[in-house]
Amino acid sequence: METILNVFSLSHLLVIVIGVFFGAILGALPGVGTILALTLALPFTFALEPSTAIALLLAIYASSIYGGSISAVLINAPGTPQSAATCLDGYPLSQQGKAHIALGWVTSASAFGGLVSVVLLVLLAPQLAKISKSFGPVEIFALLIFALVCVSVASRESSMKGLVAVLAGLFLAMIGIDPMTGDIRYTFGFFELSAGIQFIPVLVGLFAISEVLVLVSKRKKQTQQRQTGRLAIFVPGPSDWLKHLKTLLKSAGIGSFFGLLPGPGALISSFVAYSEAKRSSFEPEKFGHGAEEGLIASESANNAVTGGAMIPTLSLGIPGDAATAVMLTALMIHGVAPGPQLFEQNTALVWNIMGSLAVVNLVMLVIGLLCIPAFSSILRVPKSFLVPTILLLSVAGTFALRQSYFDLMTMLVAGTVGYLLRKAEFPLAPIVIGLILGARLELSLRQGLILTNESLVAFLHSPIALCLLLAAGALIAREVLRTILSLRKIGRPLPRNG
Repeated sequence: METILNVFSLSHLLVIVIGVFFGAILGALPGVGTILALTLALPFTFALEPSTAIALLLAIYASSIYGGSISAVLINAPGTPQSAATCLDGYPLSQQGKAHIALGWVTSASAFGGLVSVVLLVLLAPQLAKISKSFGPVEIFALLIFALVCVSVASRESSMKGLVAVLAGLFLAMIGIDPMTGDIRYTFGFFELSAGIQFIPVLVGLFAISEVLVLVSKRKKQTQQRQTGRLAIFVPGPSDWLKHLKTLLKSAGIGSFFGLLPGPGALISSFVAYSEAKRSSFEPEKFGHGAEEGLIASESANNAVTGGAMIPTLSLGIPGDAATAVMLTALMIHGVAPGPQLFEQNTALVWNIMGSLAVVNLVMLVIGLLCIPAFSSILRVPKSFLVPTILLLSVAGTFALRQSYFDLMTMLVAGTVGYLLRKAEFPLAPIVIGLILGARLELSLRQGLILTNESLVAFLHSPIALCLLLAAGALIAREVLRTILSLRKIGRPLPRNG
């Protein structure tokens, strides 16, 4: 009981509020992201108690994912990769004059997903930790294949274009050093490419810079895309929650599961949840054009990862994603050794972490909803000021990572390519996802081949891998069948009158 009361102490709550504000602001800035926000805050945790330090990092972790959705909804530039799926329906809602509804659901769904993940963390940590142990290279490879197929299917433009975009991202991921042999490949004479393509410059370029080019290219003022008044505070009512409860729960479960597994994280979970919501929706044609259900699915899933990712971090000492790797570092700095013995030897700290994560989501919900009117300032900014502001933030965020001019060139090239792809109605998010997951996919494939004596057929001997690959194949078959049926419908002659 004393441990739970410590979570609600004034100093603990103050640290959480500061962390929520800090994380949301940095998360909303394109190019900054969750990892950089956590890294910047890490030195400030050295003087804090372990429980308070982790509470600060948890607040930044959850709120930065949420903050990335703010810019995704308002300017179609996700502040963090985890919010890429939010652009699909969040920005169209903003263009329709429903930015307050989009932000209300983003805030509510994010907090809901986070709270569900805390409940699962408390109830299922020992059992779920056992599941994560069963995922070796073969299972990880199958999981990533399934996730990439989901990303392709979820593309609002077309599944085939989504697949092409994923393959383009996977090719970009192959540039640089071979992870197994150390050979340099596909650098095309540029020494800077030997370190590989950095995904932050590509992310910022594809989304933020291409959006700048789109805004500049539009000479006519489109009044339906801009709201001049302050945004109202939108709080979903009981009927709204009941209407979307199934999607909320299902997406939160997906996010918690993917958070549990080392590697995938919030990026994959949001697209898998989005794809599942679209598949099970009675109105799938609305997805990509301002469907609240799609927005709710992606946001509930990406924030549910926070609790799920803490399960392998605390119980096994294996970070669920890069963000929890920073928190794992903080724990070790404070003399706390995560692992199977943590739950027995330091139960108070474990309960404090779980309680802190619950409070973080509640504070994020209150602050996020109250700040919706303040977000209207972004929508009221004239295009003549908005364009250079987005450009300045993009350049500053990209250059701050490595102080590399080559990263700036990568960002500009990606922005130009992104603009052309948007003109051709190709989805952009699958490119970034393919780039981020490509190295992990290749490594797990080649490790799996070593374990199975170079036999791909042996991959099917794993029940988990078999189920995931069959699910991916079923999704592909469904899309091929839909394409064939649509082509037949187009080619069918019109009935004659009389």
